[in-house]
Amino acid sequence: MRTSTSGRVGQYAALLAYLVFLAFPFLWLLSTAFKSPRELGSLHPTWIPRHPTLDNFRQAFDEQPLLRAAGNSLLAALAAAVIAVLIATPLAYVMARHRTRLAKAATGWVVVSQAFPLVLVIIPLFLVLKNLRLINSLTGLVMVYVVWALPFALWMLVGYVRAVPAELEEAAAVDGAGRLRTLVSVTAPLLAPGIVATALFAFITAWNEFFFALVLLKTADKQTLPVVLTHFIGAEGVADLGPLAAAAFLATLPSLVIFAIIQRRITGGMLTGAVKS
Repeated sequence: MRTSTSGRVGQYAALLAYLVFLAFPFLWLLSTAFKSPRELGSLHPTWIPRHPTLDNFRQAFDEQPLLRAAGNSLLAALAAAVIAVLIATPLAYVMARHRTRLAKAATGWVVVSQAFPLVLVIIPLFLVLKNLRLINSLTGLVMVYVVWALPFALWMLVGYVRAVPAELEEAAAVDGAGRLRTLVSVTAPLLAPGIVATALFAFITAWNEFFFALVLLKTADKQTLPVVLTHFIGAEGVADLGPLAAAAFLATLPSLVIFAIIQRRITGGMLTGAVKS
């Protein structure tokens, strides 16, 4: 009993330390966003601003087109998430239900593709998009995001499809339901939590992506939010810390909200699967 109690205390302590490690950057960012320039230059920084101010937020919106950049990011992320899920869902079903050599090869490709660094693929992607005249285009950026999100979306959805008992589909077939009716009425509702979670992960990945947007988008009216945030850093590498923290805090909020939604969806999906089985 003592060993079990000590082990549990150690687990909780490690979890608490990990949560503090994760929360520290966001809390420091939040604190910096509300500090005055005088406090930001202080040699003795504090967690809580002595004189909170909204001037950093006003300055951030005055200096950079944050709303336009956020609109570009939202459009690209939504389009990429929807298209990736629409392509990945039927492919994942085939890969999970029909374990042929082709399906195994596709699964291997999904795993291997995650090891490719961005620098390795950016030049071929740039040349392809240049030939298609899609450089400096949100359409081209969405295409890149879809290709980049597909392996992870497939990997997630294959697991969700395999968690759905095949006996349910067999029972529907015995009752006279065709393949399409079975997929729509039986399988699709059980996959809904997984589809939502996959779409949200794809959205967050595209929303936070920086490297592809930096290389492929040239004009200011097409740039996404992560790229615009770099404009708060001067030519000599000196950052306008207050407005940068304010803009970065606003850019982080959608990811936090979506992660909260993902957590509820994944939990709901696990409970639904447990009840069905």
